[in-house]
Amino acid sequence: MPKQSKRFRALLKVAPPTKDTVSLDRAVERLKQFGNTKFDQAIEIHMRLGVDPKQADQIVRGSVVLPHGIGKAQRVLVFAKGDLAAAATAAGADFVGQEDLATKVKDGWTDFDVCIAAPDMMGLVGPLGRVLGPRGLMPSPRAGTVTPDVARVVKEYKAGKVEFRNDNGGIVHAIVGKASFDAPKLKENIEAFVHYVVGLKPNSVKGVYVKSVALCATMSPSVRIAV
Repeated sequence: MPKQSKRFRALLKVAPPTKDTVSLDRAVERLKQFGNTKFDQAIEIHMRLGVDPKQADQIVRGSVVLPHGIGKAQRVLVFAKGDLAAAATAAGADFVGQEDLATKVKDGWTDFDVCIAAPDMMGLVGPLGRVLGPRGLMPSPRAGTVTPDVARVVKEYKAGKVEFRNDNGGIVHAIVGKASFDAPKLKENIEAFVHYVVGLKPNSVKGVYVKSVALCATMSPSVRIAV
């Protein structure tokens, strides 16, 4: 078991580990108490879903624009040409290109947070899956990152859009803000994310869909909330 720091042990006294759930208001209140680091911690949400990750029709994946963003300026790369490339640049994309960027990525460069591609660029982007896939950066129609409307998607990510996909344990992870956010803003972001994931329940899932929801900061204990 990893050794816990003195700071972390002190936080456990503020919110002792428990299987009991608390209201979202109380959970956010506790998270705000955990903001005692020298940097602005990210607030994370972890939703354990009653899905079978081995079944293709039970994969829960998507993207959502949070009301108050995530408190981070996301670096956006766009594969596009012509008018679409110009539109992506005007919308605020950090990197826009074709073969030049593909070569750079193929060589291992991944200094960006989001990768978007126009549909006619997928022949170029497809072979980059070995680099982009393991890092969760591969453009996908399902996630909305393969689109002819690249300008709109760039603006969404710049405004605080987050992507998610359940892992092999059926858990969805995402960042929903920063510890410095006002409590009402954090609450609204969390509610928006949970509501969106609930709306993605696969038809083939039987029984309880959302088994548990936990919140934590980058360097804090977790707090389970009632859903």
